[in-house]
Amino acid sequence: MRAAIFNPYLDTLGGGERYTMSFAKVLLEKGYAVDVEWKDKTIKEKLESRFGLNLTGLNFVDNINRGDGYDLCFWVSDGSIPALKSRKNILHFQVPFHDVKGKTLLNKMKLFRVNKIVCNSEFTKKVIDKEFGVESMVLYPPVSVETIKPKRKENIILFVGRFSQLKQAKRHDVLIDAFKKLVKDGLTDWKLVLAGGSDVGTGEYLEELKEKAQGYPIEFLTNVPYKEIVSLYGISKIFWSAVGYGINEEKEPEKMEHFGMAVVEAMAAKAVPVVYNAGGHKEVIKDDVNGFLWNSVKKLLKMTSKLITNKSLINKISIKTRQNSEKFGYTIFKDELSKII
Repeated sequence: MRAAIFNPYLDTLGGGERYTMSFAKVLLEKGYAVDVEWKDKTIKEKLESRFGLNLTGLNFVDNINRGDGYDLCFWVSDGSIPALKSRKNILHFQVPFHDVKGKTLLNKMKLFRVNKIVCNSEFTKKVIDKEFGVESMVLYPPVSVETIKPKRKENIILFVGRFSQLKQAKRHDVLIDAFKKLVKDGLTDWKLVLAGGSDVGTGEYLEELKEKAQGYPIEFLTNVPYKEIVSLYGISKIFWSAVGYGINEEKEPEKMEHFGMAVVEAMAAKAVPVVYNAGGHKEVIKDDVNGFLWNSVKKLLKMTSKLITNKSLINKISIKTRQNSEKFGYTIFKDELSKII
């Protein structure tokens, strides 16, 4: 059996790309010969390093011809509907595209060739179903919770997310300002660590962030291998995210966190999430149970200070974070995907 995969964003090395490679890994394990369309063949090594995945057997080719001649095609949409030609076609939306004229007659005709439309969260599904007039299904991203373990914790607040200005509003600036406020109010012996890729779409943004953080215990880690990210999760006590802050969720859903794989990874390592109450975060975090959701910077600071000063609270919540992360494991993803294919 032969399978073809296309993801136009592969070189951004983000959560959607990890999703795509995990999809490929499942196909390989099920005996498929898998071709991925990408001209720069060095991408394979970058993907393995960034995500800690073994992609042995995966082929990178110049063109999959929209699945022509393949038994199965997995295609990540850029907001358009492709005319797929495989025997079985799975169209994936990792971004809640809207206002793209999804219900045109041409799109409806192309969708006749699509067997399944898969989204990475209920948040994405809601937008996609409305935009294209379809009934998609949710297949949550796989997180390697089995390989992520808590370690001896240090006084670290962590955020993991790309230093890019592409679609999502990662809002590192909000986190930096919030941490600076904590320090000014007397916080000592803690540091904020911001880790993520800087391969695509960074511009002057990263340098501006570093300048904003100057003089404070704030570290920037760029393009680090996945094993180092896992180690960071292990030693961090708290995980922050401000993705989507200040954005109208209804008008610009693409700028929200579409799911939040990094949040789940942090949970697996018993780092307590304190994340912005929007987008996919609301599907992962139940406030005051397995983490905290905030709508204002004031609440972000309040809940963080409470965790820092209340050891029993952080211990209680961290146990739940680990337990709840397991429902997003790779094994569950593989089982659900097997039903689809």
